[in-house]
Amino acid sequence: MKKKKIIISGGGTAGHLYPALAVGDKLKEKDPALHLTFIGSKREVEKNIMDHYHVNFVALKIEGIKGRGLKAVKSLLLLPLSFLKSFVILLRIRPGLVIGAGGYSSGPVVLLASLMKIPTLILEQNLYPGFTNRLLIPWVRQAVVSFKSSLPSFKEKGIFIGNPVREAFYHLSPREKSEKLTALIFGGSQGSHFLNKTMIASLPLLKKEIKNLRIFHQTGKKDYEWVKKNYAQNGFKEVTIAPYFFEMADYFQKSDLIICRAGATTIAELIASQKASLLIPFSQATDNHQYFNARELEKIRGAEIILEKECTPEIFADKIFSFLQNKDKITLMEKNLVPLKTEKVSEKISNLCVKLMEA
Repeated sequence: MKKKKIIISGGGTAGHLYPALAVGDKLKEKDPALHLTFIGSKREVEKNIMDHYHVNFVALKIEGIKGRGLKAVKSLLLLPLSFLKSFVILLRIRPGLVIGAGGYSSGPVVLLASLMKIPTLILEQNLYPGFTNRLLIPWVRQAVVSFKSSLPSFKEKGIFIGNPVREAFYHLSPREKSEKLTALIFGGSQGSHFLNKTMIASLPLLKKEIKNLRIFHQTGKKDYEWVKKNYAQNGFKEVTIAPYFFEMADYFQKSDLIICRAGATTIAELIASQKASLLIPFSQATDNHQYFNARELEKIRGAEIILEKECTPEIFADKIFSFLQNKDKITLMEKNLVPLKTEKVSEKISNLCVKLMEA
């Protein structure tokens, strides 16, 4: 590499951070001397994740604007400071490449980099491009998409490579065979009160199969104590509960079924690990993108979907029973995911980064 400095900007949720980390790891593997800087927002979840992985991280005071109603005024007032800080960072580091990993915090950094004639690349995790990336399309050199059907949105700048996920998801050892159903439930980096509430409401119904269920549950910080208390009150002992699972691939490996939202990075992790899933898309997601992500798996029978408005405790429990009573369905769903699996995504993206820097 001629210029051994790269900035990767993105955040708001772990769904943007983990692809950024996956690409960063591969770039550092190629060139250990590379100076790599991550830029995100001041949200607590971002700080916790970046601290855990011991990376060089700079936080912008920035918030999402679209769909925030009156709060959008406050968000707009923060934008000038975010642009100013981004400009100072770019002048100080003078990177050879800026990568936008999606999310509102990538906007100022990528746009300013483009105006400063610094090569730029964006990563789009969702089937339907996110708001920030849609704004950035005219300004960037290249856009990497996770779904082939996303290419028309990016015209000649789009290239299908896939969504980079942590290497561990590609190399899971076979799970132990058991009569029990092991389920992992989580709602993203901050947890999902809806999923937590639905699971807790289902426990009295699931009790009749309590001996045949093993559960891993990532609750998020707010609901942790409440969820933990309810499992105990309902007599569930084979349960592992935590606000956050940093080593998520380990829990994927141990699980037969993943019950989760349908964020783009979660979808990519399900594909990479070939795990059967029960998806409950977040109904308030921007442009309903989680539903469209989930449909990509449902169409090939690699996942089942319950819409939030239909997700009663009874329907939720019945779905879990159907997987418990028919393990062959899980095996078939895993096989159906194979055609969607993309190999060496982070490596291909890192190779593209080198080309952009050397152009």
